[in-house]
Amino acid sequence: MAGKVYLVGAGPGDPGLLTLKGLEAIKEADCIIYDFLANSRLLEHAKAGVETIYVGKKGSQKTIEQEEINRLIIEKAKKGKTVVRLKGGDPFIFGRGGEEAEELSAAGIAFEIVPGVTSAIAAPAYAGIPLTHRDLSSAVTFITGQENPLKERTNIAWDRLSTGRGTLVFLMGWKSLPLITKKLLENGWPPSTPVALIRWGTMTKQVSCAGTLDNIIGLAKRLDLKPPVITVVGDVVNLRERLNWFESKPLFGKRILVTRALEQAGDFTRVLEKEGAEPISFPTIKTVAPQSWKPVDRAIKRLSTYDWAIFTSVNGVKYFFDRLYKLGLDVRELKGVKICAVGPMTAKAVERLGIKVDLTPKEFKAEGLLDALGKRSIKGKKFLLARATKAREIIPDEIKRLGGRIHIVPAYRTVKPSKEAAGLKEMITSGGVDVVTFTSASTVTNFAAAFKKSELPGLLKDCKVACIGPITAEAARKYGLSVDIMPNDYTIPALTRAMAEYFKRSHDK
Repeated sequence: MAGKVYLVGAGPGDPGLLTLKGLEAIKEADCIIYDFLANSRLLEHAKAGVETIYVGKKGSQKTIEQEEINRLIIEKAKKGKTVVRLKGGDPFIFGRGGEEAEELSAAGIAFEIVPGVTSAIAAPAYAGIPLTHRDLSSAVTFITGQENPLKERTNIAWDRLSTGRGTLVFLMGWKSLPLITKKLLENGWPPSTPVALIRWGTMTKQVSCAGTLDNIIGLAKRLDLKPPVITVVGDVVNLRERLNWFESKPLFGKRILVTRALEQAGDFTRVLEKEGAEPISFPTIKTVAPQSWKPVDRAIKRLSTYDWAIFTSVNGVKYFFDRLYKLGLDVRELKGVKICAVGPMTAKAVERLGIKVDLTPKEFKAEGLLDALGKRSIKGKKFLLARATKAREIIPDEIKRLGGRIHIVPAYRTVKPSKEAAGLKEMITSGGVDVVTFTSASTVTNFAAAFKKSELPGLLKDCKVACIGPITAEAARKYGLSVDIMPNDYTIPALTRAMAEYFKRSHDK
């Protein structure tokens, strides 16, 4: 029995602009066939074992012809698979979705169209340009910048585009920009007509510029713009100066290296993107299960004997409770045990499990925990500390000194992921990174291990170094690094705010 094909609009680039129906289709897909302009991060929502096939076209570099794409979609569907054809923007707006749907219909394959947010609308919106405005434009026309080269004559009625004087939006028209400006000028558009060019619209690497029909080509050359670019023509472009909300974000355009573990990098990445930054992931740590679960299992079996359970990280919470559930138990085993979580994110991880946190120290580090516990009676109390295999000994040492008993269980361990550092080194030396962030002392150590120790200060001399707290900063300084940014509160949101404030001060000087 044949499967089904979903022609899904992936949106303009910002993964947050994917529709709910598109997300549902991706989650159900057995096979995803995706384009160059479909953000590859959307594939993270796919189920395990999904087949992914890249068929993108970048400029003149074609990986696969359209006829072959059509054949591939039909072939996968005939094998009974649920196929998602993931296309940038909207599949029916200059996306050749109509051609693919025709082929599916002819082959008797069931299909659905899932519209997407077209870049024709989204890119101008992210550049602060409303395509219609009661005082400036009551009509908008979408025009392709790349007609079928096999057609004998153009379908663009250049003379008629001059009559309405609404807004014109040209998609995929970068190479045709000289022709577009020439034709508009020849057909009566004034040389002073406002024009905007937007590259990578809606993404954190968005670049835009505004000029007029008679100077836009020169401006584009000075900026060295390259595809993909959308061209907007009309008086609404003048509103950009007042409405340019996206490019005004505090970290817009800053390329920030995230050295956090891959499992935790997502939260940091989302916070950075929200402030307009372009995160670059280079995980220096990977968390894995401990080499033996026996210490954790023994602790779980006697949970009721502890007065306190201490969690110092989200990872500790995750691995400990995953093991608890694996043994067929649940949170009722913690009845009577008080919970201490170091840091708000760790506390949230515990609370998501339906467990009340009894103590979260005001200072989000080991010393803060000890200060908070010091106000309570520690002597004679029994503590369980679920943490990484290797960690600072200040908590257990101080609890013992104060008369408490502590049982340390290695709930997880950190290893160095195998990731090539040569490409990153080239990116840094070419000025492609603005900030390198460290969220723990171990991220500093593992990052430094990817390079020669003597070359590290020189490698990062033109980058800003941001550390989440004093312990991490101390580790960075041991490698000869100058710490430029550190928040007062040792959290990811606070670190992001500190970076934003740093660049605002630099801009205001």
